[in-house]
Amino acid sequence: MVKKMIAAGLMGLFILMGFLFTPVSAADQPKVLIGVTTAKRMIVNHNIQQAKQKAVSDALDIAIQNACAKLVSSQVFATNLDFFYDKVLSHTADYIITYRVLGGIESKGFFLVGVESKVDLKLLEKTMSNARIINADKDKPVLLFFIAEKMPVDLLPKYWWGKNPIPYESLAENVIISKMVGNRYVIIGNGQQRPDPSFYDIKFDSIYDVSAAKDLGRKLKADMIVFGKADSSEAINRIGEEKTFHAQINLEAYDIETGEKALISQVQAVAKSDMDQEGNIQAILKAAELSFEDLNVKIEAYWQQNLRKEHSFDVSLEGDKFLKRYIAIKKRFRQMPGIENMQPKEVGSNNAVMEVFYKGSPSQFANTIALKTFDSFGLEILEITDTMVIIRFIEKETAPPKTDNNANGIQVDPLE
Repeated sequence: MVKKMIAAGLMGLFILMGFLFTPVSAADQPKVLIGVTTAKRMIVNHNIQQAKQKAVSDALDIAIQNACAKLVSSQVFATNLDFFYDKVLSHTADYIITYRVLGGIESKGFFLVGVESKVDLKLLEKTMSNARIINADKDKPVLLFFIAEKMPVDLLPKYWWGKNPIPYESLAENVIISKMVGNRYVIIGNGQQRPDPSFYDIKFDSIYDVSAAKDLGRKLKADMIVFGKADSSEAINRIGEEKTFHAQINLEAYDIETGEKALISQVQAVAKSDMDQEGNIQAILKAAELSFEDLNVKIEAYWQQNLRKEHSFDVSLEGDKFLKRYIAIKKRFRQMPGIENMQPKEVGSNNAVMEVFYKGSPSQFANTIALKTFDSFGLEILEITDTMVIIRFIEKETAPPKTDNNANGIQVDPLE
């Protein structure tokens, strides 16, 4: 009777759960997805405990897959299946905050489980952002911001790059970047992750050295840099006892691939207050809101019009066990979105050259192919130029066997 009651309860779970994943409020930290998944494993040699452990592991894998599907479109998910299986599902323990086995039963030689889990959505999103997958459906550029900021209380503009940088949190930059991230842009080099130009042997001759900024953008693999300044001041007009404050933000965006200026954004805003500091801050914040709106429209228009044009370039392939691997990568190329055509130019016993017609630049092609995985070998991008991408086949390291999730430090609420 007890076993029937457990079975009935678990069947209820199967009917109700499916994709019962619900995002926690944005105010909650960390950002998680809570849900219930089920899985079953065949019982081998009467080893029920082993079947149960494997079923729980499978249920957690499904929880991660559901979370991935929440973050990207089905098309992007399908296009990057190899990345999800090779880079995400092989590290399930990294993304599961805690889980609880709700029930388990034996049925027709299988052990079935229902598992409630909490998935670290923020970490999963970061993983896909770093791989540039999170934006694949919207095809937006990776941005690096350089915004110098000055208010009347500042003797000099505050900035983080160049000579004698002054550590600071830019009000304008924080607003603009926050909204850009919310609109699925990837922003690099901001917050606590400010890059040190000297680490890349880059020297800024002045605070407004755009050439050095573009060099740093290339090193960090940005698609565009946004460079400029934000400032505020007290205006001459008054409204009764209240003063008015004026702010302006002037920015220029540069295409890293071509080095050319892509767009100009200039906005102004006015705020009123009876306190100088508050008035200047409010004016800057208002201008930042307008700056984001202007940048978003102009960057999207430029990116779609200019950076996804078809390019033709050569792809050189080399390495051991060449023929089998060459056939495998050619098959993968044919499945890649953006490749319009490809023609062999040279084919040898351990190397080949193909002309590829791709909707994007050689660097975008290289970034995409670097995410592709193969069962028996890996890829090393040796060189990227305007006319050539050189790829070498390398031996794939054998992954360590998957261990029990609990051994990886996941918090577990045991079945009572």
